[in-house]
Amino acid sequence: MPDKSEMALISLRQILRVTEMSSRNLARQSGLTPSQLIILQIIGKLDRPVPSVIAREASLTQATVTSLIDKLEKRGMVMRQRDTEDRRRVLVELTEGGRLALSGAPDLLQNRFEARFSQLAEWEQTYLIGALERVAAILDAEDIDAAPVLDVGAIDKPL
Repeated sequence: MPDKSEMALISLRQILRVTEMSSRNLARQSGLTPSQLIILQIIGKLDRPVPSVIAREASLTQATVTSLIDKLEKRGMVMRQRDTEDRRRVLVELTEGGRLALSGAPDLLQNRFEARFSQLAEWEQTYLIGALERVAAILDAEDIDAAPVLDVGAIDKPL
């Protein structure tokens, strides 16, 4: 029987593998990264948001969101337009290609996690957060900048 550290490492590896498999499945089915899909979902939900609102909603930096929007724009999924009332503001909206990508994309692993996590009792949510924060500290990862996106590699880079 494996010792407790091995059991913990197995669980960590399972989390890493399911994240990687989910990202690859999304890329295979839609050509998108989880981060790109989240940006499309936010743009689709909001009415022509500005990038700073998208960044806040996605819990990503403005620079990361700009990079993601650039990639989505090159692929014809979003377009930027100057606000007619305030020419300094740039609005982002979905194109028909973006709407099609959204409708055909599989469910994100992150959405499944959020749905199931929210069903846990408050004490269990708090316990899991504490345990995961402790694991991050054990791995000296607590100071690594990370967005709440289940993805592998750099947030704004394709697989």
